[in-house]
Amino acid sequence: MSPASSLASHDLTIDISSIIDAEMSAQALDLVRQGVITGEGPTTQGRVHFSRSLDSDDVKWCEKILLAPAVANHSISRAEAEMLFEISDAGADRSDDGRFDDLLAKAVVHYAAAASGLPVPSREVALAANSAIEDWAPTRAVGVNVEVLEWMSGQMRGKRRASPVMMTLAATLIGVTTLPVAQALPTLLDLGM
Repeated sequence: MSPASSLASHDLTIDISSIIDAEMSAQALDLVRQGVITGEGPTTQGRVHFSRSLDSDDVKWCEKILLAPAVANHSISRAEAEMLFEISDAGADRSDDGRFDDLLAKAVVHYAAAASGLPVPSREVALAANSAIEDWAPTRAVGVNVEVLEWMSGQMRGKRRASPVMMTLAATLIGVTTLPVAQALPTLLDLGM
């Protein structure tokens, strides 16, 4: 049995308690992505879900997974952030009132800051719907890692969805870096949006 299938219990729902680390969290997020793509699977049971659509229930699944007890006290991992980008790409139609883009931006900033050695709040605080990135993201802090910025740029380059939240995300990360703007901007602004 694959690790992803071990996340799904006999009643075809994701067992949040079986998530023991960020890798399993990313695998559970992949189940959400599959549900968004096909309209079927453990995250779509008991409701009408069209393929390639992302709705508020999908966002709730992502939140539950990202706040699973075993990962709640750790920063967002690159694998989790990458899977959130994939979910975003999969959801061509949105009926989530912008909550997923908000969650994605907060998760990516949380990952980028933590991976750069900057202080971040708990996932619960950072990802909360009523929490603004500006309230907790470091500003003018020493050193967001260039490699992290390049990774983010690569994730955002050529994406179908031009999102004001994604542009805010890029601006937030540029704002926290102390690298010369000439170094960071060419990579970040080549977003293909």
